[in-house]
Amino acid sequence: MDVQRKLEILADAAKYDASCASSGTEKRDSSDGKGLGSTSPGMGICHSYAPDGRCISLLKVLLTNACNFDCLYCVNRTSSNVQRARFTVDEVVKLTIDFYRRNYIEGLFLSSGIIRSADYTMEQVVSVARKLREEHHFRGYIHLKTIPEADDALITEAGRYADRLSINIEVPEEASLAKLAPEKDVRAIRRTMGRLRLKLDEAQENNNDKTVTKAKPPRFAPAGQSTQMIIGADAADDKTILHTSANLYGSYKLKRVYYSAFSPIPDASRALPLSAPPLVREHRLYQADWLMRFYGFDVGEIVDESAGMLPLDIDPKLAWALRHRERFPLDVNRASREDLLRVPGFGRKAVDRIIATRRVTSIRAADLARLHIPGKKALPFIVLSDHRPSAHLLDGAKLAERFRPKATQLGFGF
Repeated sequence: MDVQRKLEILADAAKYDASCASSGTEKRDSSDGKGLGSTSPGMGICHSYAPDGRCISLLKVLLTNACNFDCLYCVNRTSSNVQRARFTVDEVVKLTIDFYRRNYIEGLFLSSGIIRSADYTMEQVVSVARKLREEHHFRGYIHLKTIPEADDALITEAGRYADRLSINIEVPEEASLAKLAPEKDVRAIRRTMGRLRLKLDEAQENNNDKTVTKAKPPRFAPAGQSTQMIIGADAADDKTILHTSANLYGSYKLKRVYYSAFSPIPDASRALPLSAPPLVREHRLYQADWLMRFYGFDVGEIVDESAGMLPLDIDPKLAWALRHRERFPLDVNRASREDLLRVPGFGRKAVDRIIATRRVTSIRAADLARLHIPGKKALPFIVLSDHRPSAHLLDGAKLAERFRPKATQLGFGF
C-alpha cells in the first residue's frame, strides 16, 4: 500500500478524536536559522483554534487503525470490518516535514490503535516525536495520545518531546466504560492522568525556581494534558457529564475536556443507540464547560437539577438567568465583575471593556454596540443610565420566548 492511500485511510480514521487543539504551549520558532518549524499560527489541514481565535493547522493521523481492543463505539475496533493500514515511523516523520515545508501544517496530532502491546505502541508513537525533534530539529507543535497501560518511562519520554499529551476518558461513567470498552480500565486511565499531573506540577515548579543553576530543568508537555468524552453513546445526562468534567479539572488540572457527539458506525452493537445525539447538545456542553472554567459557575447552577439536561434551544447562561430572575436587573455602572459575567450576552472581554469605560463615563444603551454587546439579549437583564427594563418584561412568561429560535415550516426535502 502506498503512502498516499495510507494517509487517506489513517487521516479519515483520526477524525473522530476532537481533542487536538494546540493552544497553550510555549512559543518557539526557527527565525534564528536553527531548526525547522514554529508554533506560530498558520493555515492547513486540520484546523484548531486557540483561545484568542488564532487558526492553527495540524496533520492529524493515526499511526495505525489496527487495534487489539474491541471498544463497541469505535470504528477501528478489532471486530470492525474496515480496511487497515499502518505507517512506519519514518513515513509519519517524512509526511510531517514535507507538509510543513509546503506550508500545509504547523504541527502534528498523532494517535494510534493498540498493536502488540501498550508499551510497543507507545514506543512507536514516541519514536516519531523523538525523530522530529532530535534529527530534524522540528520546533512546531506536537500533540501525542498517550496509552494508560504504557510504562511510565515511555510517558515521561513522550512529555519531553510533545507539547501536549492527552488520554481519553471515553465516557463519563465507569459502568458505561466497562460495558462498551471492557478492555479499558478507568482506574488505569485516572492513574496515568494523576502521574501526568505530578510531572506537570514538577516541571512548573522547576520553571518557577529562580535559583541559578547550570542545568536547565527538563521539559514536560508545556501545553498540559487534555481528554475527550463521547456524548450520547450511553444514557448519561448532561449533569453527569459536567460533574465528571468538573472532577477532572479539579483533580488533574486538565487544560481541556473535549466533547464528541457519538457517531453511528457500521455493523454497530445493539448496546449502542441507533442514532446520533443532536450536534447542538455537544455545542451546549462546550458552552457550559466555558461557564465552569471562565465565568465562575458551578455545575449545580448550570444544569437544572430537576431536568438533568441542558436546554437545546437557548444557551446555558441565558437559561440560568431565566431561572434566577430575582438577581436582575443588574446595574451595569455599579455591579461587580463577578455579577457582570453572569449577564446574558456579556463575555469576559466585554466585561473588561465595561469596567474600563465606566471609570471615565456612565454607560448608556447606545454604548452597547460600541462595546460589542448584543443588546437584544442583554437589555432585559440590565440597568443603564438611560434604560431600565419594565417589571412586566423581566417577570413575564414571554421573556423566554423572546430568545428562542422562531418556528419554521418544514419543507418537502426536494
